[in-house]
Amino acid sequence: MKKFLMILLSLILGASMLAFAACADGTPNGNTPSDGNEQTAPEEPDVPVTPDTDSNILIVYFSASGNTERVADYIADATGGDLFELTPVDPYTEDDLNYNDQNSRVYREYLDESLRDVELTDTAVDDWENYDVVFLGYPIWWGIAAWPVNGFVTANDFTDKNVVPFCTSASSGVGNSGRLLADMAGEGNWITGHRFRSNVSESDVRNWLGELGVI
Repeated sequence: MKKFLMILLSLILGASMLAFAACADGTPNGNTPSDGNEQTAPEEPDVPVTPDTDSNILIVYFSASGNTERVADYIADATGGDLFELTPVDPYTEDDLNYNDQNSRVYREYLDESLRDVELTDTAVDDWENYDVVFLGYPIWWGIAAWPVNGFVTANDFTDKNVVPFCTSASSGVGNSGRLLADMAGEGNWITGHRFRSNVSESDVRNWLGELGVI
């Protein structure tokens, strides 16, 4: 773990931690509030990280239409990490996720930030204190992380955790989503995130993990 932390320290000192690109158009027409089905945008560069081989890895994710879940499964298969799905008490239906309908649930939540406090069925991870590396996955909704992940971030202590955000999106990049979640958490070593296209393949994910030095 020393090697991992040394890399993180150098990133902080070099002011490269969480150096995300600007968000895509933050309007309903610019970002589909789902796991993405449009043309892809250029990928953001990743900052290499190399956790020790004895690191305990957790993959936490919220998935709207299945694409983020697929990435999470690929990460778990490649790393042997544990999965933890974030499930709203009131699950989103297909109609809820219709971003073209201003009366849909997700559109109303987008317009009214007070509606984004989405209750989750569970935010407590067994043996949370034993995980060194936490992958945190979500779709991009209007340029930010899908808000159901917010409840998990605020409910847990990320002190001494190395957090790697990943997202799925139709066209926008990671944007400021990881930085905003890091600010929300207040603790932890948050690594530059990565965005996957909607038709992400297992090889895409494994290549990224290889660049990070995780596998």
